[in-house]
Amino acid sequence: MPVEEHDPFEDHFAAALRHTGGTFDSDRLDLADRGETRGRTLRRRRAAVTGGVTGVALVGLGVTLVLPGLQADGRQHSVAGSPTAPAASPGRSAALSGDDLVRTLKKLLPPGTYSHEEGRGTSDSRRPYAQVVYDDGKGKAAVAVAVDRVRPGSSQALETTACPDKMFVPYDACTTSTLADGSALMILQGYEYPDRRVDTKLWSAQLVTPKGQYISVQEWNSAAEKDAPTSRSRPPLSPDGLKALVSAQEWRTAADAMPVDPRVPTTEPSRPQGVPGGSVSSTLATLLPKGVGVVSKSVADPGFGYVVVDDGRGASMVQVNVQADMSKEEGQLFGPDSRTLPDGTKVATHQGPGEKGGRGVVMWTVDTMRPDGRRVVISAFNSGAQNTPATRTAPALTLKQMQAIATSTKWWVRG
Repeated sequence: MPVEEHDPFEDHFAAALRHTGGTFDSDRLDLADRGETRGRTLRRRRAAVTGGVTGVALVGLGVTLVLPGLQADGRQHSVAGSPTAPAASPGRSAALSGDDLVRTLKKLLPPGTYSHEEGRGTSDSRRPYAQVVYDDGKGKAAVAVAVDRVRPGSSQALETTACPDKMFVPYDACTTSTLADGSALMILQGYEYPDRRVDTKLWSAQLVTPKGQYISVQEWNSAAEKDAPTSRSRPPLSPDGLKALVSAQEWRTAADAMPVDPRVPTTEPSRPQGVPGGSVSSTLATLLPKGVGVVSKSVADPGFGYVVVDDGRGASMVQVNVQADMSKEEGQLFGPDSRTLPDGTKVATHQGPGEKGGRGVVMWTVDTMRPDGRRVVISAFNSGAQNTPATRTAPALTLKQMQAIATSTKWWVRG
């Protein structure tokens, strides 16, 4: 399992980048309910470690619930048993079964035929959902709806309905709006795979109401989200159709029927002590060596940032994760190949292929941790984005330059 800083909000949502290819796999849903790899959510800005190799998670993406469901051949995955459900909240709506939610989804979709129906009810401790393979006469398409609750007005709730950064999530269109009742809505027309190695489209709608009800709709132009041929040129619902489906009152009723989750705090968590108050990307830009110009950078964020640089030899992306206290994970992050600097800072380096499908992309990483657990991880690529082909033979920064950036005291100066 990846080693990550715990964030209760992410126990609700799967990490797979809300639009970089979640799957209907039951095991992945269980991972999501435990706080799966954050490489694909807006708060997935912490470094992940798997098999002893340090990797920096991709971020800047929206939230997509990863649902259990169909394999490419149409067979059902088994759903792992759920833990004991949290206690019910006083006066909440009557519980709804998985079959109830499937019937609701079928009722709200335009006329058509259905197969491979599956759902999870509101009494389960995991997220309720309904999914079907729907055919309106123009080809089969997987359609899924999931519901949850978030803390109203929290930064997480706001991020859920923000368009993702195109650096990480290529898409054709994304719109955000506020409904008459104050609900925030985001509609994204994107792709299942960020490198678009196949033309499987993933269109989705994310809605958060003023009461904190969260509804996510996803649809594909194939009968399964992965490993299935496209069966139509586009998903069945237009953006207006997605809006109508995600904003239906029935899903809000389902969210109200969920048990109270004690993992969700009632107040906004404070920023971890030691994490700089300013933008990581702006700090990173000030630490770049001479001759390396910034082409673009991410928006302000206290825990993650990236810049795209060019030294005259082609675009190169550089990203940084900053974490305040990772002492408990030191043993897993820094193995026998790591070094210790005179001031006690641990340093581990890794050079390997990119992880997001860009042809010829390599990823160089320097992971550092101070004796008090403060951690800075920097990764550089030989491309302006991980999911596009390499633009040069090596990243614009050397490992020595990356170590100098990661060990700078500027990361711990509060803004």
